[in-house]
Amino acid sequence: MKSISASTSARTSQRSLTTKNKISTIIDDDSLLSRYLTSVAIGNESTAQKYSERLKKFRMFASDQYGLGIEEIVTKMKIGKMDPYDVFSKYILYLKQRTNNNISPNSLKNYIITIKNFLEYSDIDISPRKFKLKVRLPKIVRKNKEALSKEDVVDILNACSDVRLKTYVMFLAAGGFRAVEALSVRIKDLNLESKPAQVFVRGEYTKTKADRVVFLTEEVTQQLKSWLSYKYRKRRVCYDQDGKIVTEYRTPSKEGMDLLFAVYQTKRMPNPDGIYDDIAKSFAKTLDRMGKGEREDGNQNRRQITLHSFRRFVKTTISDLGYFDFSEYFIGHIGSTYWRKKDSEKAEIFKKIEPYLTFLNVHQLERQGADIQSKIEELEELNQSSRERDKMKDDAIAHLSDQLVALTVRLQEIEGRQQR
Repeated sequence: MKSISASTSARTSQRSLTTKNKISTIIDDDSLLSRYLTSVAIGNESTAQKYSERLKKFRMFASDQYGLGIEEIVTKMKIGKMDPYDVFSKYILYLKQRTNNNISPNSLKNYIITIKNFLEYSDIDISPRKFKLKVRLPKIVRKNKEALSKEDVVDILNACSDVRLKTYVMFLAAGGFRAVEALSVRIKDLNLESKPAQVFVRGEYTKTKADRVVFLTEEVTQQLKSWLSYKYRKRRVCYDQDGKIVTEYRTPSKEGMDLLFAVYQTKRMPNPDGIYDDIAKSFAKTLDRMGKGEREDGNQNRRQITLHSFRRFVKTTISDLGYFDFSEYFIGHIGSTYWRKKDSEKAEIFKKIEPYLTFLNVHQLERQGADIQSKIEELEELNQSSRERDKMKDDAIAHLSDQLVALTVRLQEIEGRQQR
């Protein structure tokens, strides 16, 4: 028990140290900001990093607009020499001017809410009523986004120029993962030998903070095996040694803690967010090459097709098959009744939807179609046999009925003779 407690304590201390190191690289002077971001990072390090970028912008604004640091602004707000609502309004104009009005209403709202949370953390009271009256934010237009069609997914998969991107896109399109959820998967989280294959998704990287197990199609399973074989292949390495070029062959060691889609493994675990930046650029280039890289109306920073589009495809596909509640469970939404059902029940439903989440494996689809056709033929034979048995029963009943009528007539004749 002591060793377990010690290892747990060590992991906690290491995580805390890593968090502090990340924050110190973001904010290196304002201790108030460091304390705030550290408190946010305790809940979610990824959120803390996003907040830090927004606070950097606010620090630039404070310097450009007022010639002050953030802590000085907080101090003036506390003693009543600066109106926080006026600062919010000026910051909104500042962000619009800096981006030439090319900032989406949603992004603008996120910037302001982050600063609002920071000021409230700094013991500055922000009245919700006054905030609503004095700080005008542009309304967010909710756009109806259509899910990708299966043909779209097939076209994108065929256009992927490298095995990692193709595997990742197929992983999203058949598993319904959020982008970073998929990038957080380790080698040890895969069970490619079970039927169907499974992957464990860690709760610390999910939006709902709940662990879950996702079934994988046979096509994705084979694609993952191909990717792993390629990733851990023997390769030629050239390097300079004492002025001479040395060439040797090396085979990377395969460790359970390795991230599935990380290209380079180091002593320090790669960050899924960092992998996302790299793979998202490759995906964007693929869309542009296909002519599918159109931008959203009113937001030139976002494309119509994103990595999240595959998640919508999975949700829509499963729901359209009549399994809405299962679709909620499959993509990780809390509230589905399938969270409490047996794995065997969930696996049976998954087998029914698997063909609809298979894209390039034509032979598998044909085989499954043949299996279905053979089952249909078997059922038809059973139905025919059943109909024949029913007919024989009907004939037998009719024959018995005729015999009963004949017996009744004879009995009536005998009774008539006896009465005479």
